[in-house]
Amino acid sequence: MAVAVGRLGIGTLAPVAGSRIAPWLAGGIAALVGAVVIGILTGPAGLPLGGSLVEMADRVLPVDLDSGLTAAQATILWEIRVPRVLLGAAVGWLLAGAGAAYQGVFRNPLADPFTLGSAAGAGLGATLAIVYGPATGSWPLDPLPVASFAGALLAVAVSYVLGTGVDRSRSATSIVLAGIAVAAFFTALQTYVQQRNTDTVQRVYTWLLGRMSTATWDDVRLVVPYLVVCSVGLLALRRMLDVLRVGELEAAALGLHVARVRLAAVALATLGTAAAVSVTGLIGFVGIIVPHTVRLVAGASYRRVLPLSMLCGGAFLVLADVLARTLASPAEIPIGVVTAFFGAPFFLLVLRSRRRA
Repeated sequence: MAVAVGRLGIGTLAPVAGSRIAPWLAGGIAALVGAVVIGILTGPAGLPLGGSLVEMADRVLPVDLDSGLTAAQATILWEIRVPRVLLGAAVGWLLAGAGAAYQGVFRNPLADPFTLGSAAGAGLGATLAIVYGPATGSWPLDPLPVASFAGALLAVAVSYVLGTGVDRSRSATSIVLAGIAVAAFFTALQTYVQQRNTDTVQRVYTWLLGRMSTATWDDVRLVVPYLVVCSVGLLALRRMLDVLRVGELEAAALGLHVARVRLAAVALATLGTAAAVSVTGLIGFVGIIVPHTVRLVAGASYRRVLPLSMLCGGAFLVLADVLARTLASPAEIPIGVVTAFFGAPFFLLVLRSRRRA
């Protein structure tokens, strides 16, 4: 397989790509760290820059430092801003990484984490939890993220089963078409439930538009394990996604088990997407904007696209959240509105460029 892949130019280019990936990773890490610092230091409370940095060092490093912040300022910094920024970075990381994986599996730059109906499934699960679920305080876990997580996984599982059942070759097109059908069905169910329970419409739409204002350390701890598992799994598949770029038939002729790679990538990307939307609601277009931009700047090899998409996705969502809480201060704009503001024109631009090509 190695010889055959080398003849196609993939294996021979791998050492070159690997030798040049370090500067790109350094840039991605710098972008993420810079965005996190900006997110933590920006807000209506007007915390002092030096004191905030010293306070964070005091919390993280094994040293005892006096930041000079009041108890209220330290609480705002450590209990409100830091978990919100870290959650935004984690969710952006997951959504962008999932988008890059979907685009590699389906060989389509317009694919995103919601391609197979995960958004519709999460929306239906959240709607059912809001309308019919018990009061949050009566359960050890908040039923809203649990229900949205289960709905997203169920929708993708149904899409994959239907797509592979109709088309024995398990082509990407049949799975995507099944996802569109499942998404339409789940959305119809959600609309029916909302129409029958109009008193909860505002709560449902608040969740659907994305929410970061309620971020807590519990949300961060909930997402981090999924971030680690999905990131490690997808990065392990990056070479196989590069082979898949030559086409399904060609990749199979080279010895790649296309169906297994697709199933593994879809499962990992969906797991990360479900974890992200379960705590922040639906935040669209991150999985389209970031991977496509990375691909235009750093090249199409998934040895670069996947890790850089994760790093830049975290930075992008943190900065988008900064805009969401500062543009209309003291009010907040739903973060899903901010990402859609940038994402919708970007989607049309990508669509137009593909049409010209």
